[in-house]
Formats: sequence, structure tokens, C-alpha cells
Amino acid sequence: MKKSSNSMDMTEGTIWKQLVLFALPLLAGNVFQQLYNTVDSIVVGNFVGADALGAVTSVAPAINTLVGLFMGMSSGASVVISQFFGARNNAQLRKSVHTSIVTTTLLAFVFMLVGYYMTPPMLRFMKTPDSITPLATTYLRIYFLGILGLMIYNMGSAILRAVGDSRRPLYFLILTSIMNVILDLLFVIVFHLGVAGVAYATIISQFVSAILIMIVLFRSQECYSLRWNEMKIDQSMLGRIVYIGLPAGLQMAITSFSNVFVQSYINNFGAASTSGWGAYGRIDSFVILPMQSLALAATTFVGQNAGAGRVERIRTGIRTTLTLAIACTLAVCIPEFIIAPHVISLFSRDPQVMYYGALFIRLNCLFDVLCCMNQVHAGALRGMGDAKVPMFIMLGSFVVFRQIYLFIMSHLTGSIYPIALGYPAGWLVCSILMFLYFHYSHWDQKISRSTL
Repeated sequence: MKKSSNSMDMTEGTIWKQLVLFALPLLAGNVFQQLYNTVDSIVVGNFVGADALGAVTSVAPAINTLVGLFMGMSSGASVVISQFFGARNNAQLRKSVHTSIVTTTLLAFVFMLVGYYMTPPMLRFMKTPDSITPLATTYLRIYFLGILGLMIYNMGSAILRAVGDSRRPLYFLILTSIMNVILDLLFVIVFHLGVAGVAYATIISQFVSAILIMIVLFRSQECYSLRWNEMKIDQSMLGRIVYIGLPAGLQMAITSFSNVFVQSYINNFGAASTSGWGAYGRIDSFVILPMQSLALAATTFVGQNAGAGRVERIRTGIRTTLTLAIACTLAVCIPEFIIAPHVISLFSRDPQVMYYGALFIRLNCLFDVLCCMNQVHAGALRGMGDAKVPMFIMLGSFVVFRQIYLFIMSHLTGSIYPIALGYPAGWLVCSILMFLYFHYSHWDQKISRSTL
């Protein structure tokens, strides 16, 4: 089969231009994907109340604990597919594509049940304020019942990204994000469904995006197309995907679970602190998107070039990605610091919520630049198929070190300031360790020796 005009061969051509052209639609897509939950937060914060805002925003760690595990698996599939694409091995590429989709469908039903029944104990574990708990329970349970749409879309878009197509997933996200905004306003303002309304709006929109991505894959005539008669799990291919993706998935899931602990420390300061922290989290999720999009671009870039054995091109690409990520992050963080109170007011005009939200932004946002190094290096290593060590480094930094830090600080002082700085402390440790490992792992020699 021929290559699609929508795909991008990153083994030849101008590196910075390829990274930017690939990352821009990916960035735009990630922005629209973040709009799902952010619009939920803005609508309930302005039309329902501060407790509803806290309910929708404080559950992010619980959602990301399960979703993060799957996202790691999708990144593993993307790496495997991109390597076969770079090596022009269409037979193995097709096996990896079909194995990924079938596995995703089965996992979605497992996550649906686990998420639904784990909601009450998870909220108790986070010490969620009593005024927020019923609303958070409603939102989470509806969200998990519709998780199939989210997972199918993300795996489908991971397949397209692996072959260099980051545009069509963007188009679908733009459409469904607009749909989500309309449904949010309809369900909350017209039908008065509160947090249940924004949850229904989200899962309906995600199902539409999943349907669209599947239509593209089934109608395609290219090497990555889906066919019903090939819909089965190849055990050796699944093993390869799990080998690369499971470490990343465990890292994301465990890190998200550790954020449940962080949320519990913040919740100790009251409902206003919970809502302010949630609003800060929604805003910061946009701020870090440029670096995350570039890191994903680096994963595909490195994956394709590793398959082609282009070591020097990989080295240049990583340096270029780091430079772009740092510049973009600083360009966003500085204005965020300056206008912090105004940004928080989009979510709530409650004085206490605004105070805490602006405080959390100004304490943390300038430290986001620390994430550039660990995100880009981790993305590059995954593109090479090295996912275990980045997992251990991130778990050690974001889970072990951060929890020790928070435990010590919470016993040394009753102030919220050192608690809020728990994120930057973990970012700093992770960046240092990831830098050291990357430069002393002899990855270039491994690529030179490897063959697909």
C-alpha cells in the first residue's frame, strides 16, 4: 500500500519545520481536548456554584488514574506503529493497528466497571469536603460510564499520529469541542441538570469523536487502515505494545494516583481551596500543552528515525525540540503569572476561590519550564522503545519524592505555601535525573545495533 498524503515521513527533510508542522495541529487538538473539562468547569462555576466547580475539578486525579494507564498503552502502540512505518514494514504495522483497537475496546469495558464502583472510596480517600462529595460522585460515575468514546478516539488518533497525521484528529476535536460547549449550556442552563449535564455533554461529544476517527480508519486505503476480517489480537504484537506502553501507563496512572494524595492535602484547607486548586489545574493543563505536544512530536520523530537507524538526526531533533519547548513554555507562563486573578475569575468570582486560585498559579507557573526537559527526554526515550527507566524516574520523582516532601512539610508547618510547591519540587528532581540518564544511557549505540 502507498503512503497517505496525510502522513508525514520524518526520516528526511528539515527537522524544526517537521516538528512544528506536526506539533501545531497536535497542540491545537490538545487544546480542544482540554476544553472538554475546562468548559465543564466554567459553566458549572458560573451557573451552578463554587461547590459544583470543586466537584468537577477535584476529580481529575481520580479520572487520570485509570485514563493515564490507558494513555500509556496508546503511546506504546504509537511507538510500535511509528517504528514499523519508518521501516516500511506494512505487514507488522497492520497487525499492530488491529491489535491496538481490539485491545482498547476490551479495556474500555473493564475501566467502565472499575471507575464506576471505585468512585465512592476514591472520593473518601481524597478527603473530599462533604458539600462537594454528592456532586463529584454524580460527575465521576457518568464520566466513567461513557469512557469507551474517549478511549477509542485516543487510540485512533494515536494510530494516525504514528504515521505523521495529526491534522484529522484536530478537525474532529474542533467539531466535538464546539458540540460540547453547546450541550453544556443546553443541559445546564435550559434543562438545569447541573454537574450531571456537563458530564453527559462530555461523553456524548467523545462518542461522536470516536465514531469519526473510526470512519477514517475503516474508509482508508492506506497501510494503517482497519478491516473487519483483521480485527483480532496478535499476541506477540500485544506483548511488544505492552512492553513499551505499560511502563508509561503505570507511570501515568501511579503519578495520577499520587496526585490524589496532593489533592487530599489541599482539601484539608477547605472547599474554597479545593475549588481554587481545581481552577489552577485546569489553567495549567493548557499552559503545559506546547511542551507536551512537542514531546509527543519527538516521540513520533524519534520512533520513525529509530526504525530507519538515523542516530544523528535523532540527536539534532531532540535538541531542537527542547529549545522549542522551553521558548513556548516561557512565552505562556509569564503572562499567566501577571493576569492570574483575571484568569481565575473565568471559573468563579467567589473571593476565596479567586484568592486561592491566583495564589496557586503564581507559586507554580514559572516552574513549568522545569517540565520541558523531563517531558522531551521521556518522549524521545519512548520513541526509541526505552520506556522502563523513564517510568522509574518519574515514579521516583512524582510519587515517592513528592509524597515524602508533602508529608514532611505538612508536619513542619500549617501553611499551604509549601504544600502547593509540591509539584515544582518533583519536577526539578525528575528533570535532573532524566537528563543524567539520557546522556549516559548510550541510546545511540543501541539504535545502531538494533534491527526491526
